[in-house]
Amino acid sequence: MRASDSDRDACAERLATALSEGRLDLAEYERRLDEAMSAVVMGDLRGLTADLPEPPVPAVPDDAEPATVGANRSTLVSPWKDWVDEWRWWLGGAVIMTGIWGVTSIMGGNLVPYWPLVPLGIWAAILVAAAIWPDEGSGSRR
Repeated sequence: MRASDSDRDACAERLATALSEGRLDLAEYERRLDEAMSAVVMGDLRGLTADLPEPPVPAVPDDAEPATVGANRSTLVSPWKDWVDEWRWWLGGAVIMTGIWGVTSIMGGNLVPYWPLVPLGIWAAILVAAAIWPDEGSGSRR
């Protein structure tokens, strides 16, 4: 059977795990990785990992369905993740607006009033308000 990109990626991950565990040295890892990325059939990939132990199977509780276990794991990362991501967007906007302000000030020859303060201030106030008074309908905790 022909190997797909995801098959080659899975093999590469298994080789990387073996490297991190000390089962392969760097030269052997690079050689096998090159062969994995150019593999055409599944047999080529199996030969590259035949001498490596099988990866451990993640434990799944008896009463949980496998699809819900992965979903629960991602939601338990941090209740603040969405809020922190919003602040990252804010910071990106601040960098862009400050860059525009700086370029226009330099091109104009004099310092223009710092206009990004208004949109950034309003945006920050909305983010702080969302943290203090979360939307009850969204189901997210902040």
